[in-house]
Amino acid sequence: MKKTPTATTVTVSAPYKRKFTGTDNPRHLRAITAMLRRPISRKELDSVAGASNSPELVAELRRRGLDAPCERISFIDRDGFKCRPGVYSFTTGDRRAIYAWMAKRERKEVLL
Repeated sequence: MKKTPTATTVTVSAPYKRKFTGTDNPRHLRAITAMLRRPISRKELDSVAGASNSPELVAELRRRGLDAPCERISFIDRDGFKCRPGVYSFTTGDRRAIYAWMAKRERKEVLL
């Protein structure tokens, strides 16, 4: 008779969260500036940042340590169909990290 192996529990620790250390990319800087002002739709972010793929732009910011959640809203398009476009914003933690980076960046520029 074969023994059935007992199930093992796999525990995964929380994924490593990178600390936001800033960026020099002009598109990132334009996106950050716009998102600090207010939540912004994907379509608007394309225009403001000068990108044609703002979801990838936001993904790059996330890889740099920001959360930048996307809220799906209910909307009716020009043809009268329901759609759910995304609106990006920063969390309170994102804002703190960005402001800390900006302050550090300004101190560096003064020293130079």
